[in-house]
Amino acid sequence: MNEHTEGMTRRQTLVGAAAGAALSAIPGCHGDAGPVASAAEGGDVAARARARMPVVFVPHGGGPWPFVDLGMPRDELESLAGYLRSLASVPPTPPAALLVVSAHWEEKVPTVMTSERPPMYYDYYGFPAESYAITWPAPGAPGLATRVQALLGAAGIASGTDAARGFDHGTFVPLKLTYPRAEVPTIQLSLKAGLDPAEHLAIGRALAPLRDEGVLIVGSGMSYHNLREFFRSDGRVSEAFDAWLVEAIAQESAERDRRLQRWTEAPSARRAHPREEHLLPLMVIAGAAGTDQGRTAYSGTVLRNRVSAFHFG
Repeated sequence: MNEHTEGMTRRQTLVGAAAGAALSAIPGCHGDAGPVASAAEGGDVAARARARMPVVFVPHGGGPWPFVDLGMPRDELESLAGYLRSLASVPPTPPAALLVVSAHWEEKVPTVMTSERPPMYYDYYGFPAESYAITWPAPGAPGLATRVQALLGAAGIASGTDAARGFDHGTFVPLKLTYPRAEVPTIQLSLKAGLDPAEHLAIGRALAPLRDEGVLIVGSGMSYHNLREFFRSDGRVSEAFDAWLVEAIAQESAERDRRLQRWTEAPSARRAHPREEHLLPLMVIAGAAGTDQGRTAYSGTVLRNRVSAFHFG
């Protein structure tokens, strides 16, 4: 892990203050966001925190790759790691909280974690011992979880809670790079079993108001995810699917969402995603984007396979 620059240190200092002001403005949201500034300062911080957040879909890579030597090509890993580190500079102001939709959590209904201190959940296996000692002790945000449920309920979407759920590697691996100090209150939202694209677009639309409340919504998955072919692929399947995905994301919102709902019609779709759980976080992000146009923010390779990140707003 590289040392933080002085600018990044100043930015991380702002995170705690912005989180305190903005989270206190979210109905029912109280917790470990740090001390609240004085009244005069608090108003200014709250105004900054209310700046509209973008929404982002990021590739989280495989297992604990940034922190444990897995024998993968260093140039590929550094490219993806560099992008994930840069993500902290994308929001217009430091986010008050993070809501992560990880490919590694599915429930019968969309479910939010509610712990004030989420534990680690090492949902991978077969890696070196140090893979199970990685920590990312970000505070939870029970009040934000309540807000998420309220927004889903208002849209007619049933939801659930989980007080024991910890951060899986779809959250702690990328965000340990983006926010290494683990100061930003963070919760996860599960996918909904069945993995219906239209349902996940609707979930994202319901959550869009959070963008105006200082919450950065992150979809964590992979634009290509075929584990059986990952290590022997020549990259052509991922390139074909990625080209389609890049074009789809750049469309105006109605056409973009129409294409995403019919993603199985894309070139090499089922070879790129034999099972679509790593693609579905993108549907939530596209839904939360509203009419904002998407763009490809990162395009690189992992073991020759093309992987991309997409930003909206």
